[in-house]
Amino acid sequence: MTQSSPSSAPSDPSASPKLRLGTRGSILALWQAEAVRDALLKAHGWEPEAIEIVTIRTTGDALTDRALSEAGGKGLFIKEIEEALLDRRIDLAVHSAKDMETRLPDGLHIVGYLPRGEVRDCLVSRDGGGLDDLPQGAKVGTASLRRAAQLRRLRPDLEIGLMRGNVQTRLGKLERGEFDATLLALTGLERLGIADKASAILGTDDFLPAVGQGAIAIESRFGDIEVDALLVKAVCPVTGLALRVERAFLGEMDGSCRTPIAGLAEVDGEEIHFRGVVLSPDGEQYFEIVRHGPVNRALELGIAAGRELRAMVPPGLIGG
Repeated sequence: MTQSSPSSAPSDPSASPKLRLGTRGSILALWQAEAVRDALLKAHGWEPEAIEIVTIRTTGDALTDRALSEAGGKGLFIKEIEEALLDRRIDLAVHSAKDMETRLPDGLHIVGYLPRGEVRDCLVSRDGGGLDDLPQGAKVGTASLRRAAQLRRLRPDLEIGLMRGNVQTRLGKLERGEFDATLLALTGLERLGIADKASAILGTDDFLPAVGQGAIAIESRFGDIEVDALLVKAVCPVTGLALRVERAFLGEMDGSCRTPIAGLAEVDGEEIHFRGVVLSPDGEQYFEIVRHGPVNRALELGIAAGRELRAMVPPGLIGG
C-alpha cells in the first residue's frame, strides 16, 4: 500500500483510506464492492470512511456491439482493474468470479470469496412462463456461448441473437420488443432487488451455470500479507472450496469464452459434489462428468474432472 498501513485505521474521515477496493462501475458491480466493504467493516469494527471504493472502466464495459469471444474473452471485464492492483492504485480488486480467467497475471491471486449467492440462471420473458412456453422461433438474446448452447440443446427452434450490456440495458431491450426473452443470472436480479423480473428459474439439471456464477471474488497482490490477513474474517471457506474445484476444472479444460463450458461444485459436509459439461456451440454435442470427493482433495478433484472430461471431447471442440 502506498498511502497508509492497513493496520492503522484513519483517525478522521479526511485521512487516507485504510483500503481501496477496485471495481467496475455498473450498479451490480458496485453492489458487490459494497458487499465486500460491509463484510470488512463488520469483521473489524471499522467506520465506513476506512474503505474507499474506486470505480474503474474496463475494456469489456466499452464493448457493446460484439460478443466477448470475438474481442478477447471474459478477461476484458477485469484487465484494467488488475492493472490498477499491480500498479498499487488499489489494494484489493472485487470481481464476479465467473468473469475471471483461470490464469491470473503474475503477482496476483484470489484471496477469498464472499458467501456464494444463487447459482442458477433464469429466463426473463416478455410474455412470462418458462422455456417450454416460448413460441416457436421466439428470439432470445444472450452474450453467453454457454447459455446459447444449452438453450439450443433444449429448444433448437429458437432464434438466438447477441444481447450485450448490463442488466438494465438488457431488460430495456426486452421492453422495446427487440427480443422475446433473455437469460440472466438469478443472483444478479436478486442483488438488484428485481428478482420478480424472472419468468422462470432454470434448474441445474438441464441448465448448468458458469464456473464461479453467484460468487464474488476478492483479488490481491502476492506478498501483501497484512492486507490478505484482513480478509480472513470476511471470506467464506465453503465458497472457496467449491470455487477451487470449479476453477481447477476449467483450467484443465483450457476453457475460454470461445467454448461453451459449465460447472458446479457443491460442498456437503466433508464431501464435494461436482458436475461439469462441455457442449458444441450448436448444442448438438454434449459431454458430462460427475465426480465426488473429500473437501481436502478439492484441487485434485477439479483437475481430475477436467482431464477426464477433456479426454471425452472430440479434437477441435474446445477452444483455448
